Amino acid sequence: MGLKSDSWIRDKAQKEGIITPFCDELVSRGVISYGLSSYGYDIRISDEFKIFTNINSQIVDPKDFNDSNVVDFKGDVCIIPPNSFALGRTVEYFKMPIDTLALCLGKSTYARCGIIVNVTPFEPGFEGHITVEISNTTPLPAKIYANEGIAQVLFFEGDEVCEVNYRDRKGKYQKQRGITLPRILKSN
Repeated sequence: MGLKSDSWIRDKAQKEGIITPFCDELVSRGVISYGLSSYGYDIRISDEFKIFTNINSQIVDPKDFNDSNVVDFKGDVCIIPPNSFALGRTVEYFKMPIDTLALCLGKSTYARCGIIVNVTPFEPGFEGHITVEISNTTPLPAKIYANEGIAQVLFFEGDEVCEVNYRDRKGKYQKQRGITLPRILKSN
């Protein structure tokens, strides 16, 4: 399994549509950078957010998530309260090849401000927008800029195709659009 370069990413985006929309260069003047980089792709956060709130004092349960735990927000700048958390989604829609895994890392510009980004791996065969988890670890409010970079995606192509990919097993977040809250598949 090897890390893929900018030429591999460009080729896959142009021929197979693995990233839509695709920005063929790294845009960095006056914004938090996004687009194609040397060995990855810097994804953007859209202008849609779900900010966690304690207004209803509900327990956060990943097996039975209560959507009253979040407040919907749409705008160019999202303010995450101190020691709090928000969900967003990427501008980009991904269609992962069945022989490729992507890992995502937060951008250092945000990390240096105490803003931590967590994104789970993009599995082979996954398709959809990426739900991005953004934590403000500081005791101060934090700004997140919509339509600018939020994290970097690194692509790893496997030496062989996996036996069962995300699409084959009908993953619960397959073809997600918008911000997708936690869900558990119901037992039969």
